[in-house]
Amino acid sequence: MIRKKVLVTGGAGFVGSHLCERLLYEGNEVVCLDNYFTGQKQNIVHLINNPFFELIRHDVTMPFFIEVDEIYNLACPASPVHYQYNAIKTMKTSVMGAINMLGLAKRIRAKILQASTSEVYGDPQVHPQVETYWGHVNPIGERACYDEGKRAAETLFINYYKQNKVRIKIIRIFNTYGPRMHPNDGRVVSNFIMQALRGNNITIYGNGSQTRSFQYVDDLVEGMLRMMASGEEFTGPVNIGNPNEFTILQLAEMIIRLTDSRSTIVHMPLPPDDPSQRQPNIELAEKELGWMPKIPLEEGLIKTIDYFASIS
Repeated sequence: MIRKKVLVTGGAGFVGSHLCERLLYEGNEVVCLDNYFTGQKQNIVHLINNPFFELIRHDVTMPFFIEVDEIYNLACPASPVHYQYNAIKTMKTSVMGAINMLGLAKRIRAKILQASTSEVYGDPQVHPQVETYWGHVNPIGERACYDEGKRAAETLFINYYKQNKVRIKIIRIFNTYGPRMHPNDGRVVSNFIMQALRGNNITIYGNGSQTRSFQYVDDLVEGMLRMMASGEEFTGPVNIGNPNEFTILQLAEMIIRLTDSRSTIVHMPLPPDDPSQRQPNIELAEKELGWMPKIPLEEGLIKTIDYFASIS
């Protein structure tokens, strides 16, 4: 068996650690790159003794040189709490990180996948969101450092493909949850679970009628691997998400039930630029990748609750 050597930027993060684990399981050699801004060594400590796993502390805003076959570019804080903490750094990570990794891929002729986001659609005026929709984004809003950073990264990927023939793949990730989420990352699933386990009030911003589509991390990783393995003529972008839509209120009530919590729901003012709807159209992923999510919300939440209970 010929082992592929794969670089994962942001590999010690929530999604990155699951991807590293799966790539090793598939028989690859994995180089995990992370600056630990939001990534954590505890996410990949169980992989350290694997002889085909290498961990390097590095920031993708600085050039990096290595010989690999494939690159998964995941490096970027992904929750509002973290990406708004240092908005300029977030933008630099998306843009300079893309430039550095694309430059690397060009030099060594590696295939490279960009982990983009459903946030490129902003507060969408098209529902569900299709890849041909250009989005509705506030370029000077609170979320712009992340939204516009990821949009710029997609532009760079497409232009490196057209101009330099770099083999690119772009996926747009919708809300993803699962074990190894940071308990204080500010995202709705982790927030609700931690509040419920502690018996605290569950905080809903707005009236809770806004919708999200929640994807378990194992489904996302499967979509990533299929996208990387797809024909070179298919560059994306392609939506990777679960099309089942739930209101935030439904999610809160489900988590209270699954944790057998005595928490009560309280409402707070809606933050600026918070999308009212988020639901992927995944017809393109089904057609091109033969991919669709398999893990229903309740099953995934039980696994995630068990993880948070074990660390709290």
